[in-house]
Amino acid sequence: MRGTRRTGDGIMTADKNTGNRPGFFTRFTSRTAKVLGHAWVFAAAVAILVVWACTGPLLGFSNTWQLVINTGTTIVTFLMVFIIQNTQNRDSAALHLKLDAIMHELQVTNSKLYDAEDEGEDELERQRKHIEAQSDEQPAGEDQPVH
Repeated sequence: MRGTRRTGDGIMTADKNTGNRPGFFTRFTSRTAKVLGHAWVFAAAVAILVVWACTGPLLGFSNTWQLVINTGTTIVTFLMVFIIQNTQNRDSAALHLKLDAIMHELQVTNSKLYDAEDEGEDELERQRKHIEAQSDEQPAGEDQPVH
């Protein structure tokens, strides 16, 4: 089996040296999002803000003092937008893949459902109402496949 290897005790383990390794940016954003999601990072950010605020009177609330926090927060926010968007895109793609696999197993044949993420809001609402109406018409306890 590709991507796995058998250890000396017969247990199959994942082989990390496969051609399916994610690219650098994906690995970077995954690790960064994981690290930055911890409570200690939030606490560190609050501590930085407290230190910055406490230095205000010492520095006379100067323009440079204000510029430091403005520049720092702008740069962090700008970079985090891309990290968060990349993470969300991958999560969304993985979710769609899993839902498509479930729909395939349930033999759902409605192509509009498979491509729902590509539809506009009006079409999504129309499809939602259509599916709701189908489920309202269906007698209780009777499962019918969605086609």
